[in-house]
Amino acid sequence: MKILVLNGPNLNMTGIRKKDVYGAETLEDINCALKAYGESRGAEMFFYQSNHEGDIIDAIHASRNDYDGVVINAGAYTHYSYAIRDAIEAVQDYTPFVEVHMSDIHAREDFRKTSVITDVCVKQISGFGKDSYKMGIDLLLEIL
Repeated sequence: MKILVLNGPNLNMTGIRKKDVYGAETLEDINCALKAYGESRGAEMFFYQSNHEGDIIDAIHASRNDYDGVVINAGAYTHYSYAIRDAIEAVQDYTPFVEVHMSDIHAREDFRKTSVITDVCVKQISGFGKDSYKMGIDLLLEIL
């Protein structure tokens, strides 16, 4: 089972930016923990982060052939990128996506409460810190 954890813009600043919201662990720290977690559950884990919408879309397209499932935190693109939404929709029959957020996006600023990718993902999980990713991995392993 191959699972990609795909992170969008500014998530490379995790552990530096808004520690009260996202925590003090870096994305690298989180990825190391997720790698160990996924492997303990029998999954081969892969990670990709980009601040560029087109690169994220390319990774989504490639997921159709390269991965069994994707955990995606699209960052701010969650709230307005119809291009990322359409990319997920294009491959969702081949690769299931679980949308995750470390913070509770429904308890934050109004613009964060809307996700344009939720309807093309299996589920949205938010508000559990790095455990949101673990829950996404668990869900993929249940449905795959």
